[in-house]
Amino acid sequence: MTANGWLQIAIYAAIVAAIVVPLGGYMAKVFAGERTLLSPLLRPVETLFYRASGVDPARDQHWLTYAIGMLLFNLAGFVLLYALQRLQGVLPLNPQDFPGAAPDLALNTSISFITNTNWQAYGGESTMSYLVQMAGLTVHNFVSAATGIAVAIALIRGFSRRSAQSIGNFWVDLTRTVLYVLLPISIIGALVLIWQGMPQNIHAYVEATTLEGGKQVIAQGPVASQIVIKMLGTNGGGFFNANAAHPYENPTALSNLVQMVLIFTIGAALTNVFGRMVGNQMQGWSLFGAMGILWLVGVLVSYGAESAGNPAFAALGIDQQASPMQAGGNMEGKEVRFGIVNSALFATITTDASCGAVNGMHDSFTPLGGMVPMVNIQLGEVIFGGVGAGLYGMLLFAILALFIAGLMVGRTPEYVGKKLEAREVKMAILALLALPLSILGFTAIASVAPAGLAGLANSGPHGFSELLYAYTSATGNNGSAFAGLSANTPFFNLTLATAMMIGRFAIIVPALAIAGSLAAKKLVPASSGTFPTDNGLFVALLIGVILITGGLIYFPALALGPIVEHLQMLAGTVY
Repeated sequence: MTANGWLQIAIYAAIVAAIVVPLGGYMAKVFAGERTLLSPLLRPVETLFYRASGVDPARDQHWLTYAIGMLLFNLAGFVLLYALQRLQGVLPLNPQDFPGAAPDLALNTSISFITNTNWQAYGGESTMSYLVQMAGLTVHNFVSAATGIAVAIALIRGFSRRSAQSIGNFWVDLTRTVLYVLLPISIIGALVLIWQGMPQNIHAYVEATTLEGGKQVIAQGPVASQIVIKMLGTNGGGFFNANAAHPYENPTALSNLVQMVLIFTIGAALTNVFGRMVGNQMQGWSLFGAMGILWLVGVLVSYGAESAGNPAFAALGIDQQASPMQAGGNMEGKEVRFGIVNSALFATITTDASCGAVNGMHDSFTPLGGMVPMVNIQLGEVIFGGVGAGLYGMLLFAILALFIAGLMVGRTPEYVGKKLEAREVKMAILALLALPLSILGFTAIASVAPAGLAGLANSGPHGFSELLYAYTSATGNNGSAFAGLSANTPFFNLTLATAMMIGRFAIIVPALAIAGSLAAKKLVPASSGTFPTDNGLFVALLIGVILITGGLIYFPALALGPIVEHLQMLAGTVY
């Protein structure tokens, strides 16, 4: 680790922290239906959408109606995206004449993009046409992100409303998220990325002659418009197979910083939206503080492990220290333009959020360095998290933490003026248990099924880690991978698709049920027995519950993979 590395981490943290209040204030106005700077331009467009679709923006919905609308919208999106992929060979904007995707791959990709996972069992530049990339994948990058934000806002309304039978209108929340939040930032961000050298065109690929006289096909296309929303919407699906390690998808150090900032932008700002909507911004800062501490710990472990390099090499007398002559540390799988600090930081950020974009290969990280992304996802990606998903995931943990605190003092737990009773606690536990049941269940099946074992590039603990990471990533709606796994098979396409569905909708529906239950309750004035939730004690309790819960559930699986692999590496039996 170097002073320069820590300076880059500090600059990143300062930028994200500076965004929280202004963007949070803007988003709070948007979802309250108040006038904003963009209202004169966008309000007529918003009204036109409502009239064309028959939506009454003044009519709020019961939580069940809200949930049904969300599910039907995602079902329609799945059908359309599946059809686009299957018919790709006969549709326009396909200069490379790519054929239609195979049925199991099209199904996996469709579910991947509607669930905000963006798991890609294919190489984008060699599989998908421009039409599918733009009208299919990029569109779903917007609307899947907007769905997550809408659910988070609905849950916040559950805490902020009193004696209400509604939690908002899904169609209104979806429309406002896309128009007022995602689209303006994406337009500005795309222009910045184009300025940095990212392609944005619909030309055919170029065949170049190399210095040695060989032929090389250079892929291009509408890249910038997809990459900006891939990051802002914490989608993660790359235009190119190498994702953010590709020089067209991440041309410069500045584009790398911009993309990392975009990943956390909305997730961090939503903590401020929560504080504003419940009438106490310190409540939002408490959530931000818990997320920030967990993020910093992850960066410390990952950066430290990768900077230390391979102890087996040290035993051979190989110098792995950073110096003016060499980068030092474990450079395997790293993008040499960005180095270890930006690879470790990027890996931590992308798995804190449900993004999954990568500028280095997680499969080549050291065991402890690779364990950080895995643990981040298994904890529910609540460390700022995906757009919306991180906040409602953290609020589920907050409910569980306050339930435990209530048991300690013998009182009914309260959070921001709402009593947390059996229904809310049961729904929260149901949502939180869905993740480990899917992750561990599918990993167990793949570990013994011949079709699962056939996809492994490695045996032993690292091979197990490849399987565990795949189902962790799919269930967590992350999309990154230990790339040694060959996942484009019917077995993996179908099982991973199922895991993605569980990880998305088995969390969202209970969260909306909690929102409806809380909205119907009266606000309870704080008393001497109320556990304060806007101070350091609550932050510590929340972090403890997250880590203890995750540790109890996942430690046996982790011990079989990264931890055993790390011990083997120390003993010099691997790497």
